[in-house]
Amino acid sequence: MVIKESPLSGLLIIEPKVFEDARGYFFESYNAKELTDAGIDAAFVQDNQSLSQYGVLRGLHYQLAPYAQSKLVRVLFGSVWDVAVDIRKNSPTYGKYFGIELSAENRIQLYIPKGFAHGFAVTSPTAIFFYKCDSFYNPEAERGIHFNDPDLSVPWPIPEDSAIVSSKDRILPLFKDASMNFVYRK
Repeated sequence: MVIKESPLSGLLIIEPKVFEDARGYFFESYNAKELTDAGIDAAFVQDNQSLSQYGVLRGLHYQLAPYAQSKLVRVLFGSVWDVAVDIRKNSPTYGKYFGIELSAENRIQLYIPKGFAHGFAVTSPTAIFFYKCDSFYNPEAERGIHFNDPDLSVPWPIPEDSAIVSSKDRILPLFKDASMNFVYRK
């Protein structure tokens, strides 16, 4: 695996070493030792998978501490524009986002630590999105930020009038009004 820092501290881009031949390909999608060596100390306890069609936009979601989740995300089929927003107070990148295409073709994964809101938009006809979490889902701790917050200015690749957004996500608060309890620590 090749593990690279993103512009947001703690948010890591993971590129697998892919071995291809006439039969197809092989790669390690998860290696606890390599992730630990890169500073990822998450003990994953839950796997989630979703199937979505073009234009589905999910997010921006997170859970408040102490129920916060670190996530290791990837796409098994299709492609998405994946976004993480730094919501750690006192972070030098507080309120900044990072976006990257994740696809079955590029096989890139993104490690999203606690203290980030997360969302994605499906850019292929369909996509299967897979993620590992290091904490269980807790509906009482679930929070979010409106996907189209003008202060964040996330450049979603789906026109807003074509975006398929849940009614729950459409009423999420703006960043400035969102409930957050994360503090940046070096």
